[in-house]
Amino acid sequence: MLRIDRWLWHARFYKSRALATSAVSAGQVRLNGERVKASRPVRAGDRLALNAAGRLVEVDILALPVRRGPAPEARTAYAETEESLARAVQYAAQQRLGAYAAPRPDGRPDKKARRQLRALGRGQGESGYGLGDWAPYEGDGFGDADADGPPDDTWVDQDAGGIGDDAADGGAHGSPGRDRQRDGWQADRRPAGPRGAK
Repeated sequence: MLRIDRWLWHARFYKSRALATSAVSAGQVRLNGERVKASRPVRAGDRLALNAAGRLVEVDILALPVRRGPAPEARTAYAETEESLARAVQYAAQQRLGAYAAPRPDGRPDKKARRQLRALGRGQGESGYGLGDWAPYEGDGFGDADADGPPDDTWVDQDAGGIGDDAADGGAHGSPGRDRQRDGWQADRRPAGPRGAK
């Protein structure tokens, strides 16, 4: 008998055993249609269903490998079902079509295009910022969301009422970063981290 996480690692579905364990714990792997723990033993004849890079893969276990060997040796431990193979062909076709539909710029994006790409990426996350659970603080003038569009990346100088106009406040060379550091902006407005900890 072999643990399911170890079998997935031996069969080369995951690059490390830790990744296999976390996938089983997250419910991305089902053994005979049931969600199981990483320590569950597998036997020849069991059927596994797993999420491999966004594609549902179903395999029948044929053997229990004794080591993580090369890919040809690992493929002898399982047989992919006909339905899973059909889904693989369809998934590959969708990926090719998606690659054709993706915009292909002539060269490297310039600074303005990179900012637009970052703003576009921010709007596609669950929280709306594309940064997981962290979002810019509200009301500080940086990263505030407009009522009609995506978050605004310009810094609003609230003292002078202008946008990034620190030169009007006597800032050094009009650099908002220096003035914010000098005025304690980073200490007050950013979450405590390794740089701020003493």
